[in-house]
Amino acid sequence: MAYVVAEPCIKCKYTDCVEVCPVNCFYEGANFLVIHPDECIDCGACEPVCPTKAIFPETELPADWSEYKALNTKYSTEWPNIAEKKAALPESEAYKDKKGKRDELSLAPGGKK
Repeated sequence: MAYVVAEPCIKCKYTDCVEVCPVNCFYEGANFLVIHPDECIDCGACEPVCPTKAIFPETELPADWSEYKALNTKYSTEWPNIAEKKAALPESEAYKDKKGKRDELSLAPGGKK
């Protein structure tokens, strides 16, 4: 089992989770983070520090967000690894509690739109 980053991360990209991850299994898209399922050691350190509550154990991922398991798996092999905390996106506070952000997900690698 691995942890999965889901919709609440979109357009926020807080990296508190990256800072506490002991195995550097996070990967960075332009406006979203993902976890590599084969690198995640299921320690759970990332889940409680996520300001948007976007990280779930795979077995507890809400059904509405089931597609994020595949998105994490796919893009963790295509996007660059992120191992240090960075500033959140400028719009993060405005988007932190917004629902229905899936259409705003950019599939570009980190730092690009």
